This record gives sequence, structure tokens and C-alpha cells, in this order.
Amino acid sequence: MSLSRAKSRKRQRMYIIGAVLLAVAGAAALALTAFEDSVVFFFSPSEIVEKSPIDPDQRLRIGGLVEEGTVTKLQDGKTIAFVVTDMAQSVTVAYSGILPDLFREGQGIVAEGHMNANGTFVASEVLAKHDENYMPPEVAESLKKSGYWEEIEAKNAKQMRN
Repeated sequence: MSLSRAKSRKRQRMYIIGAVLLAVAGAAALALTAFEDSVVFFFSPSEIVEKSPIDPDQRLRIGGLVEEGTVTKLQDGKTIAFVVTDMAQSVTVAYSGILPDLFREGQGIVAEGHMNANGTFVASEVLAKHDENYMPPEVAESLKKSGYWEEIEAKNAKQMRN
């Protein structure tokens, strides 16, 4: 009788351990699913062009320099379009809203949003650098990959000497 009771307790412990493991696995799966919805990946214009087409539902960030002479107001009067480049590839960005005060052509920006079906990046938020010496790390990295970073550093060094 005691042998049967010992087997019964072991079986009961195994069921409890199994239920706890199942609950932990379920909680982890729910947490990862929720986390996946809030993850936003950063891409340079070159990476966007390479990975094209990108799912329109995927939220992402794009960073680079605002190309000179490309900032235009669209016909609806609310949307501003501009081209972001990493000096190797370029992507057109459309943004409806108020641009940051420091937004300028030739400056580094990071925009968050999604790609639409015709290849335009539709931004929901645009972030500009906060002073003349700052470059968002993602933008700096993409410019280093394209080889353009050295030109920027040389230009900044020349300006600091003057």
C-alpha cells in the first residue's frame, strides 16, 4: 500500500511540474508575441532597396541624409516628400505633419513608418539631429558602410579649424 501511495505522489508531482512548465511556456509565448508587435527594425536606404519588396504592415525605421534639393510639399498641402540617402541608394519619404525645427537638407534624420505598395516610405515620425555635431548612430553606421562618412568628418574638421 505504501508503494502504491509513493507512485501516486510521484505521478501527482509530475502532473504539477508539467502544468507549471506548460504555464511558463504559454506566458513566454504571449510575451514574445507582444514584444514582436513593438519591435521596429532600422534599415539604411541600401538595405531597403536590397530587401525590396517589404511587407507594408512591417513598421521600420530608415535613416540617412536628406538629399539636397528634394524637399517638396505635395499637392494636398499637408504632406512633405523628400529623399533620404546613404550616398549609395536613395528612398523617397512622405510625411504628413510638422517636421522638427532642425530638419534640413543635407542633415541626418531617422524616420519611423512603413513602406507603401509603390516603394515610398510613409513616415509617421521624423527625428532630426539635435545639434551640429550629432549624427544618429544608425545613420552614421550606414554612411560609414557607404564610404561617405570620411567626407563628413573632413568637412567637420575643416569647419572646426576656421
